[in-house]
Order: sequence, then C-alpha cells, then structure tokens
Amino acid sequence: MLNCAVIMGRLTADPELRTTNTGLSVTSFTVAVDRSYVRAGEERQADFINVVAWRGTADFVTRYFRKGSMIAIQGSIQTRNYEDKQGNKRTAFEIVADNVSFCGSKGESGTQNAVPSVTATNPSSSAPSFSTADSGDFEMIEGDEELPF
Repeated sequence: MLNCAVIMGRLTADPELRTTNTGLSVTSFTVAVDRSYVRAGEERQADFINVVAWRGTADFVTRYFRKGSMIAIQGSIQTRNYEDKQGNKRTAFEIVADNVSFCGSKGESGTQNAVPSVTATNPSSSAPSFSTADSGDFEMIEGDEELPF
C-alpha cells in the first residue's frame, strides 16, 4: 500500500507547541494550498489542509514558522473519528508530517538562521542547524577527462 502526501502552501496561523501526558511534542496547524486551475473571471481558490507534526518536527515547525510562512510538507494522510459537541459522529482527515522544509525566501520565513528541513525519522533530534560555508574550497573541473568516475 502507498500513502504519501506532499503539499506546499502558507500557514494560516502561528503554530503552537503542545506536550502530551507522556512528554511528546506535538503541533497541529492548517496550510492554505492554492489550486492550480483558475477559471476565467474568477479568483484563485485554495484548499485548507490540516497537518499534525510530532516530536522534533513539531519543535522545528513552532520554532521557525509563523503565520503566512511558505512551507513544504511530506507525510501521510490519516483519518480519525470523533464525536462533536452535539453528539454527531465526525471524521477528520489530516496529514501527519514526516518531512517539513522551508520553500519561501529567507525573509518570508521570519528567521535569520539557515535551516533546510527536518525529518521525523529521528524523534530525539531537535531542529538542525548549520553554518553556511564559503565555496572557496572547490575548484571548477574543465573537461570530462579529469573526473574521478
């Protein structure tokens, strides 16, 4: 079976970090994703997709993203059943984020640090960071004969 969802859009609100009774970090947020097709004379439509992030991914999202930030998410679609306040049975559809990445400009992300993405496969890790290096360590190779492969 295959369950893979990839979306890119803008956060509709600031994500808020919560902690479960067992100490796991979790955040849920909504991403507005523009539809690619626009009928003549109409405004572009958007879908509002609910996303849940756990552990290090949740920490990363709440630390680096704000309302309006462009975000790319890869994960799986999950459903859950619940009962609303009136006693009606409901089903929620949401993406559980495995990978979250920046995809807007540095100024749009609201952060000065360069952090490319975080993957949920390492739950104990916090948001990664690195320093940008000068490309002076590399030299251009002219012609195919000097390539090592």
